[in-house]
Amino acid sequence: MNPLRKKRLLIILAILVGVGAAVGLALSALQQNINLFYTPTQIANGEAPQDTRIRAGGMVQEGSLQRSGDSLDVRFVVTDFNKSVTITYRGILPDLFREGQGIVALGKLNAQGVVVADEVLAKHDEKYMPPEVTKALNDSGQSAPAPAKKEG
Repeated sequence: MNPLRKKRLLIILAILVGVGAAVGLALSALQQNINLFYTPTQIANGEAPQDTRIRAGGMVQEGSLQRSGDSLDVRFVVTDFNKSVTITYRGILPDLFREGQGIVALGKLNAQGVVVADEVLAKHDEKYMPPEVTKALNDSGQSAPAPAKKEG
């Protein structure tokens, strides 16, 4: 084989190997950062992976919020009106967090079926509902409750 052709072939192969390695590393990094959304029904049915970061969302069930008296630990139940899942969180909840409202929690599902959240996202105004929560409620045959009227 001609030495010039051999050199070109090696350069092309090196470029292909480099591009392949870069694409592989990029896909690996993206796969680790994907947070798939799961409804309470999917979590209760065992469709959500354990010990993998997920997003879980729904309506905060009335009367389910439990705050620890001596720490920032919080426990509450999220429902899609078919099934419910318990979420624990350590930290300060968003100002707009309250029972009967839609939320999305980011965290990991443990072996007991409890989502251990490291971040809780709440709606940002009276009419907003996270799109995933709206879709989950519509899929379950429910609609989001109308926002409560403020007196005054």
